[in-house]
Amino acid sequence: MDPARSKLDIRFFVTLDAVARTGSLSAAAKSLGYTQSAVSQQISRLEALVGQRILNRSAGSRTATPTPAGRVLLRHAESLRATLELAAADIDALSRGLTGILRVGCYESVGGALLPAVLDGFTREFPDVRVALTEVADDGELLEQVNGNNLDLTFVVFPLVEGRFASRALARDPYVLVVREDSEIGGVAGPVSLDDHPDLSLITYGPLRSAHSMEDRLGRPGYRGQITFRSNHNTTLLRLAAQGYAAAVLPAMALDDGRAGIVARPLDRVSPRIVGIAWHEDRPLSAAAAGFIRAAEKAAGEWETRTGASFSAG
Repeated sequence: MDPARSKLDIRFFVTLDAVARTGSLSAAAKSLGYTQSAVSQQISRLEALVGQRILNRSAGSRTATPTPAGRVLLRHAESLRATLELAAADIDALSRGLTGILRVGCYESVGGALLPAVLDGFTREFPDVRVALTEVADDGELLEQVNGNNLDLTFVVFPLVEGRFASRALARDPYVLVVREDSEIGGVAGPVSLDDHPDLSLITYGPLRSAHSMEDRLGRPGYRGQITFRSNHNTTLLRLAAQGYAAAVLPAMALDDGRAGIVARPLDRVSPRIVGIAWHEDRPLSAAAAGFIRAAEKAAGEWETRTGASFSAG
């Protein structure tokens, strides 16, 4: 590119367009809020940069009309104006959260039980926002990413770790005992008390923060002696339960609706975990983030309605 042409100023095109629309330098100056000398100077600079006369200005006449070269520039000016309008609209949409990327953290159980329905509802309202998902077993790590501005939102289990977080509760997720379908416990209706089965081998989640710890949740540190295996993969735990290796203690959201060979029984006198969504309290929610929270609330409510009757421990 000619170095001189790199000095083209977008205002030159705006001024040329105004002259072509109004038919004179004085009228263009009035429409733009410039002085006539400023308009004349910008046209002269544009002519110098392109090396062509772009306006016909006859002596003694106040009118100004584009030359063939000027009409070529006007076509480009119109294209440039349309591009700028699109850019302004895109920037406005981005600032209002209607486009761009929404970064969301999740863990496996909520990813399977809620996330498909959440995304289905969200993408209908925000089709131009891409959701970038990050899955980590421990929501404490996800909250650290929110704190470090690497995530906009994350699914969590209450209580949260300490920090400057705002949050919304979504659903009560009861703990269940998953056993082989033909086991003795599997054939008994109603809630199960682990106190009645002190010799039952148990499998559950691996080391996570205490909000996820089965023995802490159940208020029975002594259950650690019954735990024969830990894994943070729901599929592993469910398949081992189906094989009869041990009974799995899991939240209901961890269940695979179509899995055969297992029975899930509610645990007696065990409070459910509270699943929610959190964000940094010092960062305002974008429209997309607020829309994602609404979609999560709706999906969680529907999940509770579907599963509440099945896993009520009374």
